[in-house]
Amino acid sequence: MKNLRIVFFLITAFTFANSFLRAQTEEETGKVIVLDKATFLNKIYNYEKNQDEWIYEGTKPCIVDFYADWCGPCRQVSPILKQLAKEYKDQIIVYKVNVDNEKELASAFGIQSIPTILFIPKSGQPQLAMGAFPKETFEKQIKEFLLKQDGKSSPD
Repeated sequence: MKNLRIVFFLITAFTFANSFLRAQTEEETGKVIVLDKATFLNKIYNYEKNQDEWIYEGTKPCIVDFYADWCGPCRQVSPILKQLAKEYKDQIIVYKVNVDNEKELASAFGIQSIPTILFIPKSGQPQLAMGAFPKETFEKQIKEFLLKQDGKSSPD
């Protein structure tokens, strides 16, 4: 019986530790992270608590893709965002919100067409963009708006 309790304890501890470590590193892996309302409020912006002022809850600039599974242009943007999440994994985080599953969240941001992309710098106001863009447009927005790089090379 004592051995059974020890095994149960070890399995529980391992499961908890594994979940904790996965949650800690999920944003550092370069994957696109799907958000629900609760996670959005915690990681992006708690619009229920801060109705009058934009307060970004994140630690890195991010992109939030408001999409739907049935949307053709959304499916075109998806692989681009996956590439960008990997390429910029140390600098930004890429999230996505399914508007069919998170109607309240989509409504809170006035999402009426998809894909709608929310670019959120670490400080300052976010920018909304509607439509499917090529990778180059996303890269320009990441460099110039999210990371505040002017695109000019420095003199040697």
